[in-house]
Amino acid sequence: MSDLIVLLGWLGIYAPVAMGALGSAIGVAIAGQAAIGAMLETDGGYGRFVGAAAIPSSNVIYGIVVMFALQQPVTGANGGALFAIGGLLGVALLYTGVWQGRALASAIAASKNKAEIFGLALAPAAIVEGFAVFAFVFALVVAGGIA
Repeated sequence: MSDLIVLLGWLGIYAPVAMGALGSAIGVAIAGQAAIGAMLETDGGYGRFVGAAAIPSSNVIYGIVVMFALQQPVTGANGGALFAIGGLLGVALLYTGVWQGRALASAIAASKNKAEIFGLALAPAAIVEGFAVFAFVFALVVAGGIA
């Protein structure tokens, strides 16, 4: 049983990076597809579409930081905690990355027809980013308490 807990602990250390990268990649792809479509239908402002599409990239950065915070010798005593913190943060980063990409795709689609709403249209994606930040900060705080 202890070997399984140690294995889960190692998975928990890597999960925030892997799942954060997955969420970032999916979110950027969703928003990027909308950005490409908007570029075909507009005569300018391409940089703002590409910039907006890159916003979900932050999730992998949060995952990397937490991975470093969780790095320690994995034992049967701390493996469960490492798995829980890293695994749950990974799920949160994956989920927020995907939904942030969807919110950005909507913002890009709306602003191609009405450019003046671009900044305001980014608000839902920024709110989703806030939830990723909450999970990130909570994981860092809890990681500091692992014995």
